[in-house]
Amino acid sequence: MDLSEAKKIMELNKRFYDLMAEDFMRTRANVWEEFRSLSEYFREGDQVLDLGCGNGRFYDLICGQGKTARYFGVDNSARLIELAKQKYPQGQFILNDGLALPFGDNFFDKVLCIAVLHHLPGYDLRREFLRQAHRVLKKGGLLVLTTWSSRSSRQRWKFLIKYSWLKIIGRSNLDWGDFYEPWADKGVRYFHNFSTKELRVLLEDAGFKIENIGFLTRKSGERNIVVIARK
Repeated sequence: MDLSEAKKIMELNKRFYDLMAEDFMRTRANVWEEFRSLSEYFREGDQVLDLGCGNGRFYDLICGQGKTARYFGVDNSARLIELAKQKYPQGQFILNDGLALPFGDNFFDKVLCIAVLHHLPGYDLRREFLRQAHRVLKKGGLLVLTTWSSRSSRQRWKFLIKYSWLKIIGRSNLDWGDFYEPWADKGVRYFHNFSTKELRVLLEDAGFKIENIGFLTRKSGERNIVVIARK
């Protein structure tokens, strides 16, 4: 994907989440039960970056049950960052798109990145996003990352077919596996549908060593790819 086109899409997604922040807060006020098992990767005293933190709801996953971890949240939506600060004043929240993180090298023990990477358009931006995560991790530090597997959703599968057809007939500038999904009648957001093979190649290109790739299935039946990788 052309870099200028990718940046336009990033801006579209940013505006979408600024506009939908209150709805997001209402429907995602807490950590979904299926994701609570990820808490096993976070330890007492960890310094953790929640990369693409949204409204900060994963603060409870990292710092809940009395853990004395240091939590930093980064997101490119100003409104979501504002809401996160209100709900979790104990955390440190920074407005940033993840492509030039304002932290030194080897700063974090862990990086958490939940349902974010599939919103980044184009291989180059996704790789730079992951290289930044790799840079700020300490040697041996852990990345816990999930993306949606859109083929497990009938509705998203229809969007994948639609935008693949539009690309075939020359009416879409998106890459293969890209699509836009509407949120009611209030706007659209961009997604890229990953395969586990594609995700593995991308993470290794960014410098990570994969420890495990698997799937987490939500109660709705939708599947999420879960990756555990180390610097």
